[in-house]
Amino acid sequence: MNVVVLYRLRDGVDRVRILEVFPRHQAYYRAFHETDSGLIALGPFATPDPAAGSMGVFSSREDAERFIAADPFVTEGLADPRILDWNAVWLEPGLVDGAEKGE
Repeated sequence: MNVVVLYRLRDGVDRVRILEVFPRHQAYYRAFHETDSGLIALGPFATPDPAAGSMGVFSSREDAERFIAADPFVTEGLADPRILDWNAVWLEPGLVDGAEKGE
């Protein structure tokens, strides 16, 4: 099972602050990914949505929780994360580990 983290920007956070923190967030997720961390994908939504501005996909809840704990967007008060278990059905070869393929 995969895990999805949805980030919602906190009320009152402006674009200037997001752009200020983004380089730290980017350095963090790149370093996190390089440690065989379970981070599969992440990024903002192209369609604005008040419920979630971006999302990350992780291979486990533990990986997602570890990521959130030190992400500058969270630690600096810009975003509120929400973790959801996701029963993904991967249709492309190579995108899943093991037996879940084709479920």
